[in-house]
Amino acid sequence: MIDRFPIFNRLPPERQAVLLQLFRFLISGGLVTALGVGIYSFIALVLRWHPQLGNFLSYLMAMGVGYLLHSKWSFKGHGSERTGATQVRFVSVSLLSLVLNSLWVWLLTSHYHLPASWPILPMLFVTPLVTFTLNRTWVFA
Repeated sequence: MIDRFPIFNRLPPERQAVLLQLFRFLISGGLVTALGVGIYSFIALVLRWHPQLGNFLSYLMAMGVGYLLHSKWSFKGHGSERTGATQVRFVSVSLLSLVLNSLWVWLLTSHYHLPASWPILPMLFVTPLVTFTLNRTWVFA
């Protein structure tokens, strides 16, 4: 789809590869993030359970689904063969995403006493940027 734009075809092959990975990551990561935010929202906003429980349960789902989507599609053909080391690095980045999202939940709901919906913004925009960068340069390199 992205390769149909004339400007894309003028880019060097390595830039094209990065843009294709970013495009695929935005789609698959967007799906995983939306599903995670949905789980978080249901638990924290609908059930009114503790927001950190919603964050943790959404993390568990995102880690499993995210590894499958990113290793099989987002970063397909990028880097070396997928090994146990790849999985360990992926879990490390996933744990970092849990820590980041836990920070957003704590900072915005406990520290600043804002509604439980506020952490969704950095969950949608900051955490995915960090995880894309780490997945591309370290996990699936």
